[in-house]
Amino acid sequence: MVELVMVLVIVGVMAAVVAPRFTDTNVFQARGFADQVQASLRYAQKTAIAQRRFVCVAFTSNSISLTMGATNLCGTPLISVFTGVAYVITAPAGTTFTSVPTAFNFNALGASSLANNQIINVTNVTNGITIEAGTGYVHSP
Repeated sequence: MVELVMVLVIVGVMAAVVAPRFTDTNVFQARGFADQVQASLRYAQKTAIAQRRFVCVAFTSNSISLTMGATNLCGTPLISVFTGVAYVITAPAGTTFTSVPTAFNFNALGASSLANNQIINVTNVTNGITIEAGTGYVHSP
């Protein structure tokens, strides 16, 4: 009987602590957006290498867009293979970049135009996305 009461107490405490996390989806949506941004940056680098062109990455407070061109001025929108339209990822409501990241480009060798490593942070996400200055390597710690 004591074990049954203890199990009920533990389940009650867990329900009180865990239930609010399942109803608040902002954390899950923010993590999903951060994963999309990281995948988009990797896609941009691989596209630059495959097509031997510059791929420019531009940011707003809540979106990322990719364009490409023969020079680092990139004027042609990069077309998404999934949607068939310009490659733009917009954050869900309530999710933004902590600070607007600096725009940069990947060259035909996949190297970034950044002078220093750039860390991109998304609200409600603990790990930032790092772009290495010289190599253009995109990773999360």
